[in-house]
Parts: sequence; C-alpha cells; structure tokens
Amino acid sequence: MAVRDILLLGNPSLYETSAGVVRGELDGVVDLAADLRDTMADFRKKYGAGRAIAAPQIGVMKRVIYMDAGEPVALINPLISDESEEMIEVWDDCMCFPELLVRVLRHRTCRIRYLDLDWKERELELENDLSELLQHECDHLDGILAVMRAMDGISFALKSQKDLL
Repeated sequence: MAVRDILLLGNPSLYETSAGVVRGELDGVVDLAADLRDTMADFRKKYGAGRAIAAPQIGVMKRVIYMDAGEPVALINPLISDESEEMIEVWDDCMCFPELLVRVLRHRTCRIRYLDLDWKERELELENDLSELLQHECDHLDGILAVMRAMDGISFALKSQKDLL
C-alpha cells in the first residue's frame, strides 16, 4: 500500500501503550499490515535488516505486528506467555534507531497467541532469535524500547563498531 515514515528514538509516541484492535477495525488492519510490509521492505533496502515491525513504529497506536522471517504474518493483539526462565543475551537493533545496537536480555523461549487477518486465533512456540524478535516487537506495543532494557550503562554500540564487540 504505502511506505510510511518510521518514528525515531525520542519521539514521544514511541513511549505510549497501544490500544487493542476490535473486530470492526479489521479492514483497516489489513491496510495497516500492507503499510507495515511496505515500510519494512523499504527499510530492508536501505539498511539490509528488518524482520518485523510494530504499528507504533509508524505512529499507529494499535496492537499490530507484521513479521517476515521466512513467511509473512500479521499478528493482531499478540500476547506473550510461557516465557522461559533461561535468558539469552543479544545485541538488539531497532528500526527506530537504525545505527545503534543495545545489549539486552531476552527469554530464550516463549509462546505468543494472536489473531490473524481472518480474525482466527493462532499460536506460535518461539525460541532463540524469533523469541527475542517478538519480545522486542511486543515491547513496542507497550511503549517500551530496547534502550530501556539495556543491561547496563555501557550496553550500547554503533553498528559501525560491531566488529569490535
């Protein structure tokens, strides 16, 4: 549909909690998912990265995530549960601060329940990189950015310095 501007670190909208989607909004969510897809594709062309994007990142304060990590999927009203006690340390990146990496801890595994674009309930069992990815995106829905989850005050690096990490 359209490539939308991605809000950047410091934009106050990124710290807001998103509203749930109700069934009557489904037609708009289909269009929103297309915009998220196109925006993510554009970001990939520019930066060579990007597997998922949350609606708040383009200024739409709705609980919608678009992910393409091999197969495209839109997640409406996602809810994470069954998070493992085991954590993994990752250098997290974000479309809202494309040149920055943040070292965070994420749950190694989790389950996510959501509605698809046909308003059918779905569930995914996630581990490792997909687990951390969707934890990151669900954080966006709650107004939480990776910089707020940094392990400590020195857990930041520019991508240009990645080889030194």
